[in-house]
Amino acid sequence: MNIKMTYLLIFLIFIFLSCQSNLMKRAKDETEFNVGFRQVKKTCIINKTFLGNEKRNFYGNYAPSHLNIKWTHLLGTGKTWVGTIHKTWSGAGWTGQPLMIKSNDTLYIVQGAYDHNLKKIRVSDGKLIKQFQFDDVIKGTGTVWQNPNPANEQDIFYILQGSRKGAMYGSDAPVVPSYKAISFSTFKKTWIYNSVKMRSYSRDVDGSALILNDTAYLGLENGLFIVFDPNPNNAVMRDGYLQPVIYDVDTLFFTEDANTHGGNFVTESSPSYLNGYVYVVSGSGHVFGYNIKKKEIDWYFTTGADMDGSAVVTYDDCLIITIEKEYIPGKGGAMKINPALPPDECVVWFFPTETKTHAHWAGGVIGSASVNDFYAADTMPHLSAFIAIDGYLYVVKHDKVDKTKQVDGPLLKNKYYMPELAFKYKTGPSISTPIIVGDKLIAPTYEGLYLFQFDKELNFKLLQCQVLSSFEATPFVWDGRIYVACRDGNLYCFGD
Repeated sequence: MNIKMTYLLIFLIFIFLSCQSNLMKRAKDETEFNVGFRQVKKTCIINKTFLGNEKRNFYGNYAPSHLNIKWTHLLGTGKTWVGTIHKTWSGAGWTGQPLMIKSNDTLYIVQGAYDHNLKKIRVSDGKLIKQFQFDDVIKGTGTVWQNPNPANEQDIFYILQGSRKGAMYGSDAPVVPSYKAISFSTFKKTWIYNSVKMRSYSRDVDGSALILNDTAYLGLENGLFIVFDPNPNNAVMRDGYLQPVIYDVDTLFFTEDANTHGGNFVTESSPSYLNGYVYVVSGSGHVFGYNIKKKEIDWYFTTGADMDGSAVVTYDDCLIITIEKEYIPGKGGAMKINPALPPDECVVWFFPTETKTHAHWAGGVIGSASVNDFYAADTMPHLSAFIAIDGYLYVVKHDKVDKTKQVDGPLLKNKYYMPELAFKYKTGPSISTPIIVGDKLIAPTYEGLYLFQFDKELNFKLLQCQVLSSFEATPFVWDGRIYVACRDGNLYCFGD
């Protein structure tokens, strides 16, 4: 065999082996794709955190046109201390939005309740599957963390859930485990976090963690902002308990805030993500921007007010925040800010609401706003909805500024433009978040649950109102059903 024939034979063998390798790789990739596809169909997270995602702008897929009761689940009743008063609360309240997980082709709701239990409820019939008892009532919405490298099926999903601190823990107790990780499969505790004593009067945890690339970000009611590893397999012993690894800690208040806010450095909001920053709204009167790359807070905007609502990210890279009346000379309301600008130039608009009181609320907007950006087609205006203590539901075009109207800001130091008002309706006061899903708007209030429909010309129609009891919790919508907890003790499933 001459040299040319030898080279030709080697070349043909190389081509043959390459083809075999590619075929094997393609077969392997297709097998992995098929396995992965089947796994996604069988198991997935539908609602992973308060208001759905890192932008806080996803509230479900499509809503019904009626509020007929499909089933109810009794969440129960529990006791908690509010200052020196022992209160009895029923059902679930602020923020209290259901999480939803699909596991082995079955849909489940994860709901925190005032009876101190985190509950796993089957969506098809409202049946309780499992529950885990916390030390106090559960107010806030949890966050689902999905393990990217699960050892087994029981190691896939974990619920990161906060609660009030518990009557058995004094305000100066060395350990207050008011934040926990619960296995979705076994519904057993995997780690706790000690919410340490700070200058704030609270050691509760109401916020929902933001998880990015397996790193979690959360503001706490003690006034701290923590960055941590949610993975139970990496947890370490600290203060005598298995706790998550903490990457970074910062404060969400300034020393001078004590002059106006006393010990109210409480952060009840849930962090949001935008362009390399985690934004968190604090009751100390500020919106803080944590620079992920620098690992530090290097931006903040001051309203001076108590603020509990979460910052909602808009399609044009801005934030909509809500402002209470407490601690400020001006009015509360809703505000759109652009954090890409310096703080003294960042306000896009301010929509003040009337100063009226309800219970211990002094006025303004307590809950979060919502936007329809996730659902808005090119022909649909971009809207934001919020309900104020003054008893009205407001819907504004959040990207349209009315330059004929200027109003005083919360601190009466600046004047700001107002957005165009699209709709206003007297629903009664609320601290909940109204949600916009497609062409439907669901508004929970102290006077009932309202369901509206609107068209592209922004003609709003009230479809139905369910006056069952007080609603403080935020709803979630899936496949033509509305799931929302009520202060009458029940979790409701509404639909056509």
